[in-house]
Amino acid sequence: MKKMQMFLALLAATALLLSACGAPASETPTATVLPATEASPSVAWVIGTGGKGGVFYPYGEGLAKILTANIPSANVTFVETAGSVENMKKIQSGELQIGLSTVDSAFDAIQGQGAYAESGKVPAQALAVLYTSFVHVVASETSGIQSVADMKGKTISVGDSGSSTEGAANRVLEAAGIDPQGEITRRNLSIADATAAMSTGQIDSFFWIGGLPTKAISDMLAAGTQVKFIDASQYVAGLAEKYGPVYHSFTLSKDIYGAETDVPGIGIGNILFANENLPEEQAYQIVATIFAHLDEVHAVHPQAASLTLESATVGSSIAFHPGAIRFYTEQRVWK
Repeated sequence: MKKMQMFLALLAATALLLSACGAPASETPTATVLPATEASPSVAWVIGTGGKGGVFYPYGEGLAKILTANIPSANVTFVETAGSVENMKKIQSGELQIGLSTVDSAFDAIQGQGAYAESGKVPAQALAVLYTSFVHVVASETSGIQSVADMKGKTISVGDSGSSTEGAANRVLEAAGIDPQGEITRRNLSIADATAAMSTGQIDSFFWIGGLPTKAISDMLAAGTQVKFIDASQYVAGLAEKYGPVYHSFTLSKDIYGAETDVPGIGIGNILFANENLPEEQAYQIVATIFAHLDEVHAVHPQAASLTLESATVGSSIAFHPGAIRFYTEQRVWK
């Protein structure tokens, strides 16, 4: 344990020295690590990700590998989950130490509302704001759906049961005047299952909160499935007024999936978070290592390329972990 404490103290001292010397915030921080051959007490962290067809899964997998490779004392693994809600609940139960979540689900989690009404408030704190997801609203060309309001009476996938996608889908449908429990034929499908069901004509439309591009959607389009991306931007103001500033206007560029035009819609931020009980030094170490190896992080998925020191501190719906705050303060990006 003493060696671990010495390592963490050295890491903190190095960062403070860089700050004192006037290192600009745009530079990649340098993390000091012990030689891999030197014995040190081990820590085990499990990262909750998402489904394999989305962005959370490769992002979490990549972070686990980077942290394990560059922190000799850490054994970091990742698990596939249903996404934000499952990650939050498993942080609460102690099955996970780190997870990925959309900011709307994170806000509900710390309040103990929505999908967390029965399980109660989750003791979660942010480590970094990673990127912005798009609320995909996708309909088959043969469904006749031109707007969210047209979904009444149709077969719709609203995402995995209890997922942040399901929560957002319910809210968007309600904003369009549709009872999400009684006025659609409701399917709870993962993004991989939803794209497969769309391709075989089993559903008319699906919702999906995901980074860009989402592999499962790209693969579906590459296989020739004809779909329409539905504009849901008209509901942003109402959602933000009712649920807080966790939803904002965001445009899907036509270049992402080869659509004919850009598609106005809804954006939701995504965070890397931890249990608030994670020791401050460990949270500091996690964040410092991520930014010391930012080029490797950028390579795990196209969406990960948007992560910067400056962007990591902006847009969280929940408080940051003290260990993360200390790191960002040392790097002169904390406001």
